[in-house]
Amino acid sequence: MICLGIESTAHTFGIGIVNNKKVLANVKAAYTTKSGGIIPMDAAKHHEKNWKSVLEQALSDAKISLDDVDLVAYSRGPGLGPCLRVAREVVKELNKPFIGVNHCVAHLEAGKWETKAKDPVLLYASGANTQVIAFEGGKYRVFGETLDMGVGNFIDSFARYMGLGFPGGPKLSNLSDSSDKEYIKLPYVVKGMDVSFSGLLTNLKQKYDSNNYKKENLAYSMQETIFAMLLEVAERAMAHTGKNELLLGGGVACNNRLQEMSKLMCKGRKAKCFIPSNSLMLDNGAMIAVTGLKFYKGKKEIIESKPYERTDDVKIE
Repeated sequence: MICLGIESTAHTFGIGIVNNKKVLANVKAAYTTKSGGIIPMDAAKHHEKNWKSVLEQALSDAKISLDDVDLVAYSRGPGLGPCLRVAREVVKELNKPFIGVNHCVAHLEAGKWETKAKDPVLLYASGANTQVIAFEGGKYRVFGETLDMGVGNFIDSFARYMGLGFPGGPKLSNLSDSSDKEYIKLPYVVKGMDVSFSGLLTNLKQKYDSNNYKKENLAYSMQETIFAMLLEVAERAMAHTGKNELLLGGGVACNNRLQEMSKLMCKGRKAKCFIPSNSLMLDNGAMIAVTGLKFYKGKKEIIESKPYERTDDVKIE
């Protein structure tokens, strides 16, 4: 069975094509800005402009025609309303059997599918979403999450403040790599199983404005602090659930330093660390297709968007 997946929750419009064994194509077009963050209506216009060319390229890469597609899966949420609307319109245009899937669940399912992780704790770190998730009692349960902003949005906010543009994660990572590794003390905010970034962002801005610190060392210290926070919660979730696998997901998880720290934590626990390819951790259509294939039961659905649907709202059948 061949499934075509549509990702359209935020800045990325992606189309992936998969069968039961492998990814046949995974093409995307990303909305970016030189200054400021995502403007939802502008991102939606970007997706409307580019979806046909992305579709054509995906079909070409997969060496199939639209007639060969058996199922269309689309991201129904969570996400930005105007961007989700584009996915709905494309589903209507393709006129195929379809299924809506949760974007967050798709990150987990695609990671498990590629890495062969069996029962992991997922550290899901992306722009809008920051959660530590594990499967318990028929649902993916959220054991810890951000209390204010997603870690990726936090990173992008600081990068914009420094004049680096969007997306800021790779640029701050490069700055950190070129630092002299001098750690600058920053607020470390873990509250039980949850994390908070807003106070840390304010503190970083104040330190940047003071001109007393190298920007490279601020980037280094930021990464060391926030990744330690995330892994503290992830490790506690592993201990609580008795699981011995950690799976990374989300665009921020492409960061080399977070991957290195994750491996060290797992080594200390004698646990396994699973890291999918970057193409499956960033927002993409293939992860939507993989999830659609797994959960499609042949039922009739209505085309809908669920901008606020949480990971733990989804019942896994």
